[in-house]
Amino acid sequence: MAFSKGQLAFALFFIIAFIILMIFSYTKDKQKSGAYFKGTFIVLFSIIIIYALFWFYVRLLY
Repeated sequence: MAFSKGQLAFALFFIIAFIILMIFSYTKDKQKSGAYFKGTFIVLFSIIIIYALFWFYVRLLY
């Protein structure tokens, strides 16, 4: 089942807004308690890279 252009636009907007809000919340919390957040950008970057690689892998197969 294919998604409509409206559904894809909403999903893209939602993902971008969610990531922006997560980064904003993270930086706000980091200022309060920086000792707990060492190395978290590496984890976030790794998750994004893994998701992107999986997405490209699936796109190449189908």
